[in-house]
Amino acid sequence: MGNNCSCSCSCKDNNMTREEMLNEIRCYNFAITELGLYLDTHPCDEKAIKMHKEYCKLYRDITEKYQKVYGPLSIFYPCNQWRWLEQPWPWEGGNC
Repeated sequence: MGNNCSCSCSCKDNNMTREEMLNEIRCYNFAITELGLYLDTHPCDEKAIKMHKEYCKLYRDITEKYQKVYGPLSIFYPCNQWRWLEQPWPWEGGNC
């Protein structure tokens, strides 16, 4: 973790770009989903359980940080600003 970062996510500093943050969010989402599927058939695998918990915490941290900077990721993350209305829609060249 870099000296400027106040969260416990794996970002190197506060200069992480929006695309880098979204990519990290997608990676954690994928890992959490796959570990969950694995744990469905291997519920006693302590290493996988530990990894799942760690990735869930990192996911929460990075999504919270992203939303503080760029606004909500979805309707399930309410905030006082509806920033996605201010930006181009995906078919207009915005981020999806």
